[in-house]
Amino acid sequence: MSTSLREESFSVENARGDTVHGDLRWVEDGRVKPAVIFCHGFKGFKDWGPFPAWGRALARTGFVAVHFNFSYNGVTPEHPTQFTDLEAFADNTYTRELDDVDAVTDFVVANTNGFAPVDGERIGMMGHSRGGGIAILHADQRPDIDSLVTWSSVDTFLGRFGEEQIREWKDRGYVEVINSRTGQTMRLNRVLYDDARKNRERLDIIAAARRLTVPWMIVHAEDDTSVAMAAARRLADAQPDAILLQATGGHTFGGKHPHDGDVPASLREVWNATLSHFNQTLS
Repeated sequence: MSTSLREESFSVENARGDTVHGDLRWVEDGRVKPAVIFCHGFKGFKDWGPFPAWGRALARTGFVAVHFNFSYNGVTPEHPTQFTDLEAFADNTYTRELDDVDAVTDFVVANTNGFAPVDGERIGMMGHSRGGGIAILHADQRPDIDSLVTWSSVDTFLGRFGEEQIREWKDRGYVEVINSRTGQTMRLNRVLYDDARKNRERLDIIAAARRLTVPWMIVHAEDDTSVAMAAARRLADAQPDAILLQATGGHTFGGKHPHDGDVPASLREVWNATLSHFNQTLS
């Protein structure tokens, strides 16, 4: 019996007709496995830093790992680690990302191509940073999600917009953000703000957290300077049944891009805790 690690790419269309590209990873051992779907964060992508290595760790532990790029995250299949589609990046919205992950979950649960050994009744969900917020909303809205882990998750979308940003959206129709890694100036068009206001109830992360009934582990670092630890505490207060794990290593638990193959102890601790959670709740 083969026990080799297999990696396959896939693409699906969301309800808007946007194409979502992703990767599946699993060990070929003849067994049907639970799947874990991973949502990257803002200015992130599925091939960022140690994310692919994390997918392989999931696969070797007995899961089908599902990583994907949000359709308007600014990277393309031709340039998977570079922001080359800045027009798409500028027009991305939270509801578009929810449509993306809906399409991915439909694809995974149905497994219509049949080549990935997915047990459609055992589906885990996870997300990092902004992707954590998306994962919480998705887990609340989808009864086929059975377990949840969030890393460095935001607890609000609208609440992260500053007064100056809102003023610029109203005056200019866009705001600019700097990608500290690449030095690129990247626009966010007003559609992001308008979409968040129009859909404020659908995008209410704290309200979704209160309604969650699936096992959930919240992982956050006290020294996170991108999303304060207070966000994790508000999520945990909203859902007392959730497990709150305090980590170290900042917003990415010590992970960096590009990934040099080394997994720092702070990130390894998070990986091990996440694997343990999914093993216990999806077995």
